[in-house]
Amino acid sequence: MTLKERLVRLIETGGPIPVSTYMQLCLHDPAQGYYASRPAIGRDFITAPEISQVFGELIGLWLVHEWRAMGSPDSFRLVEIGPGRGALMQDALRLAMVAGSEDFAKAMQLTMVEMSPALREMQCAGLSSAAPEFVSTLAEVPSGPMLLVANEYLDCLPARQFRKDGTCWRECVVGLNGERELVFGLAANEQAAPEGVAAASAAVEVQVGLDLILADLVMRDAPYRALFIDYGPSDVAPGDSLRSFKDGKQVSPLALPGESDLTVDVDFGRLARLATKASLDVAGPVPQGMFLMGLGAQARLNQLVKANPDEADAIYEAVRRLIDPAEMGERFKAICLSSPGLPQPAGF
Repeated sequence: MTLKERLVRLIETGGPIPVSTYMQLCLHDPAQGYYASRPAIGRDFITAPEISQVFGELIGLWLVHEWRAMGSPDSFRLVEIGPGRGALMQDALRLAMVAGSEDFAKAMQLTMVEMSPALREMQCAGLSSAAPEFVSTLAEVPSGPMLLVANEYLDCLPARQFRKDGTCWRECVVGLNGERELVFGLAANEQAAPEGVAAASAAVEVQVGLDLILADLVMRDAPYRALFIDYGPSDVAPGDSLRSFKDGKQVSPLALPGESDLTVDVDFGRLARLATKASLDVAGPVPQGMFLMGLGAQARLNQLVKANPDEADAIYEAVRRLIDPAEMGERFKAICLSSPGLPQPAGF
């Protein structure tokens, strides 16, 4: 039975399901979810570490800087959530080992938050020298000082969608039409206006997973920093931003459940408000281009071009995609959440 057939039966039995439930099943179902069964980075979508090594290398320098800012603890957890094929961490550790000396390497315990068995195999192979440990959730990461990185992870957290229906709000759901095909609709029950929604908005998305991440961070012992990089607005709640990609092309979110990537914009403003309310220190959000330039993107680009003159054009173009406001430089944002009392993180 395909995931679509299971969804049809679920809806026929219990009625329409919230969009967030649909996303959760399509992306994270242990047997037929997209990330469990079809790790397709580079085919359905491509992330910054796959575009240029400079991205991961600058993150590596950032990690060393923040380890020192935390007092260079003798033991700490270097955590990545949603590591993909491990490209970011491979590039980051290559430069971190040079910049951080042997003390950084000895103190680090690499921990990957990854549920997909297929992706765990890729990460283990590419990072074998770092002896990574694997957990399924952030809550499972052992206590102690921590540096956390999550690139393009928040966008795959399921989002509840709400739409204004006349003078009231209703939750968006996935149901069935007369031909038993999946269709979008609105729940019968009225809802209070979602938190943070602008008066003129006709639709809004709320990712409850942001609350869970904050809850996990608040429960940890200090010191720690958590760096999140993703796409979305800085100060307004996203409207209907649900999109789906297959083989590099955008398709209907309902067309291929479990076979295509689903994504939504991240509400960075809400994440910052939640973190501030939880008494965490918040830096950002700032545009990705500004963040990377602050870490030395131009200097690293010049080094690579000088060392590889025959590939200068390709190297330049890849880095330009990361920092150009017309490409990823403005749409993507960086935000750092820290336990109280640490210095301002680099790049902000």
